Amino acid sequence: MVRVMLIDDEEAALDLLEILLGQIGNVEIVGRYLNPIQALDDLKKITVDAVFLDIQMPGMKGTQAARHIRSVFPEIPIVFTTAYAEYAVEAFEIESTDYLLKPFTTGRLQSTLARINKHLQEPANRPEPNKGPIPLVQCLGGFQIILPGEPSKEIVWKTKKERELCAFLIHHEGKRVNAPVIIEALWPGYDLVKAKSYLYTCLSYLRKSLVEHGVPIHISKGNQGFTAERNEMLVDVSSFENILNQILSEELLNERDYDQMNQMYTGDYMETCDFGWATARQLEIKSQYVRALRRWHMHYRSQDELSLAADSLQRVLTLVPDSEIDGRALIRVHLELGNRSEAHRVCVQLEQAVRVQMGTELEEETMLLLQQTMERSERSV
Repeated sequence: MVRVMLIDDEEAALDLLEILLGQIGNVEIVGRYLNPIQALDDLKKITVDAVFLDIQMPGMKGTQAARHIRSVFPEIPIVFTTAYAEYAVEAFEIESTDYLLKPFTTGRLQSTLARINKHLQEPANRPEPNKGPIPLVQCLGGFQIILPGEPSKEIVWKTKKERELCAFLIHHEGKRVNAPVIIEALWPGYDLVKAKSYLYTCLSYLRKSLVEHGVPIHISKGNQGFTAERNEMLVDVSSFENILNQILSEELLNERDYDQMNQMYTGDYMETCDFGWATARQLEIKSQYVRALRRWHMHYRSQDELSLAADSLQRVLTLVPDSEIDGRALIRVHLELGNRSEAHRVCVQLEQAVRVQMGTELEEETMLLLQQTMERSERSV
């Protein structure tokens, strides 16, 4: 029986976690706390095998509470349960056992309990010479593996192709990729014998780099192909796609998801990497993000929260600057807010994107709206 303590500032979150743990079984809840300070005090008085801990809490953040726990109980498994992916690096620095992004499933929770049980079954004095916090794979805004530490740093790759090979295998999300497919993607048009030599050299470099930096990605070979086994490492794009799917599929929106979605988006998938094989997924993710932003615009419109409606549309135009339908909607929102200067600014940007950059004419409806906006601006001077 695993004795666990639950800490979250939301009663509903505690209820849900207790229900899910109960469904899995072999778990005893020895304490539920809305106040992390009280939990830290009681932790010294009762026997606890693991702590499930939220991050965003008033009074004391979960990461602060975790550092206090580590100072007293350095070996106890700590599992973060949070709706925010941006604290992952800090969580890894604290050497958390797992990092669960809400909403999580029973299956994902079972994997966490398996980790806890494995930890509890190991000898108390087990040596950990090479074990440390888990790095973070970042695919949005570029590609890099961020190594935990203070300050955090990135892997320095031996060659550009070693980095691209790592990105390509992670891009396939644990699926086996045949050697000819890798060669065609990374060395198109190269002599086959030379390309194979380059591939195996890069694989050797990559394996060494991952081991040297303690990155728990295992490159396995079989059936003429290769697989990058991520071992449940956190990959930012996976978390981002999860929240986009949630926003686009659920009937009711969670206000907290809007800020989280925008904080997670640090740029396009594999941006500036010049990886031709990543283009299709890059466009797909960008399209999903735009659709999610448009849904938020409609939501904020219906709630008469025009400033947030304008914010969501401005983000859309940053991604798709020549979208006249979104540009017109943003101009109208600014006019309703009385922001004539902002409406005029959007007019100029839209005209620049369509006429100058795209070399096409504006739609008639856009032209009429621009004319009306210009006239209003002139009358207000």
